[in-house]
Amino acid sequence: MAGRIPENILEDILGRIDIVEIISGYIPLKKAGANFKANCPFHHEKTASFMVSPERQIYHCFGCGESGNAFKFLMRHERMEFPEAVEMLAKKTGVILPDQDKPELARAASLSNQLYKINELAVNYYENNLYAASAAAAIKYLLDRGVKPETIKDFHLGLATASWEGLINYLRSKNISLALMEQAGLVLPKDSGGYYDRFRNRIIFPIFDMRSRMLGFGARVMDNSLPKYINSPETPIYTKGKNLFGLNLSKDFIRDADCAVIVEGYLDFMIPYQEGVKNIVASQGTALTLEQIKLLKRYTYNVVMVYDGDTAGEIATLRSLDILIDEGINVRVFPLPKGMDPDTLVRSKGINALKDKIENAVSFFDYKLNVLKSRHNIKDAQGKAKIASEMLLTINKFDNAILRGEYTKKLSEEMDVPEQHILEELHKLKPAVLAPVAQSINLGVKLPEINPAEKQLIKFMLEEVELIDKVMQQLSPSDFSDARTAKIVSVMHELVLQGKNIEPSVLMNYLNEDEASQLVCETMFMPPLTDQGREKAVNDCILRIKVQRLKSRREHLHIQIKSAQSLGDEDKLNSLIQEFHNLIKKGD
Repeated sequence: MAGRIPENILEDILGRIDIVEIISGYIPLKKAGANFKANCPFHHEKTASFMVSPERQIYHCFGCGESGNAFKFLMRHERMEFPEAVEMLAKKTGVILPDQDKPELARAASLSNQLYKINELAVNYYENNLYAASAAAAIKYLLDRGVKPETIKDFHLGLATASWEGLINYLRSKNISLALMEQAGLVLPKDSGGYYDRFRNRIIFPIFDMRSRMLGFGARVMDNSLPKYINSPETPIYTKGKNLFGLNLSKDFIRDADCAVIVEGYLDFMIPYQEGVKNIVASQGTALTLEQIKLLKRYTYNVVMVYDGDTAGEIATLRSLDILIDEGINVRVFPLPKGMDPDTLVRSKGINALKDKIENAVSFFDYKLNVLKSRHNIKDAQGKAKIASEMLLTINKFDNAILRGEYTKKLSEEMDVPEQHILEELHKLKPAVLAPVAQSINLGVKLPEINPAEKQLIKFMLEEVELIDKVMQQLSPSDFSDARTAKIVSVMHELVLQGKNIEPSVLMNYLNEDEASQLVCETMFMPPLTDQGREKAVNDCILRIKVQRLKSRREHLHIQIKSAQSLGDEDKLNSLIQEFHNLIKKGD
């Protein structure tokens, strides 16, 4: 999706969806008068304060302040970017997004959908193979590796037989062309012409994306032959470094724990997951990529790395550390003993052994320093220089001066080198390109106090569009003392002049500021007035805003007058006094 999405498209999508249906797909909602309520999914609470309005198509939590429309809910709950949320709801409602009607993009979308379906057919084929009578050895291999029968089913594990054309023949029976099989990465061309199955005589691990769409496959031998693993090649829908194995299953657990345990391989994920460590993902045997880290940041800013205790695992961990720190992630490491990986640890010592190791994982500092000590002689001057150089490259990535100071002090103590010398070397490094400071996942906050008259008037204006012209004849946005209310009023007035819709759910698309959108939702859930007529209430609000505006202006002028007196600026003083008297007359 290229460029900005037109507002009329966003409005069309919002007009077709039901926010109650969307939100109830994630949390249970209970009827509460004209609205629905639930315990807030964005903060822990015992009493339900999360409200959803089917009439206004918005939600608001009176506990944490989180609020918005359907787009905002998906962004917060699913950690989606705005375009992703729009695309998801567009597909649900049948709305065609910009550029999607172009032939080349339509073809690309059609190809992707075909590849997902071909992969699903391949999953069915491999699964059926695993439950055939001839697959007893494969089942025994999985059970011996500690994989439970229910896990085999839950993860849709399968078997690629020794046949060179088993999958090809199956897919042909489903009218799938060889060209599409090749684009899906399932077959390879023969030198002599024709094709053969890419995966043969291997256990199959299907790889899903966050939306549980079939992307590709990992395949493992059942003996000691090499290569141990082969994976699907890059295809139009699959890039190994852009996905995390198991995230579709573990993302909610990661969000709840506010921590992700990162392992390398498929079984490293599956064995701990089936035994109860649910907040876990696998990087699929590689050092973490920036794309994978950005996926994790949707759910947490805390990770524990549990990579294999061999040289490759050590290298992958060190490569990942700097990227994680660059992205503002708080990272700890549990270095496994050499020759051991997470699934063998769980099978040999039980799941509690892994949980204890995760709980007591060391900081990035201690891990990297220990690795460097094993490579260089810390008692030797050259060794100290090499260790300090490597450590300072990572320490320099922190934008927080206190953290940098603490780590340089600790490095000085560990290496028995004067801190001044460590700081001198640190200052030689170029400033790191710093990532934005990590924000809390729960972004909703209670709004600072706002003039009640301003909030009430916005509620009236949203409920009765006809009032906007009347209000704007007597007030301007600058008359509103709070920047958020001024912004809302200004946008509403502009939309009315353009003849556009100002439903609360749509209005939020024009408000870039989170707090302004939050205020719109908060006002709509304010209780209706019952003790006076609407017209009188509107007039009272307008009058109070005017009085407050005059009061604020007088106070400001009073400060300016004092300043002019102290500076001896007679001309400015007289002008300010005259303006002050004019304001007093207006208030009389």
